[in-house]
Amino acid sequence: MSELKITLKRSVIGRPQNQRDTVKALGLKKLHSSVVKPSNDAIKGMINTVSHLVDVEEI
Repeated sequence: MSELKITLKRSVIGRPQNQRDTVKALGLKKLHSSVVKPSNDAIKGMINTVSHLVDVEEI
C-alpha cells in the first residue's frame, strides 16, 4: 500500500471550521509542516476537502 506525504501550503486563517478541523485531523499544525499517511479512502476524502490548502506527494 502506498503512502502520501501531505504538506500544509496555505494558512487556515479565515477558512470554514470544517476545513480547520480537517487540517487538524490530518496532523498538520504549522505552515510547511508535513505528515505521511497511508493512501486509503478516508485520507483521500480529507485531502479532497482541503485540496486547495495542501500539497500531496505519493511516496
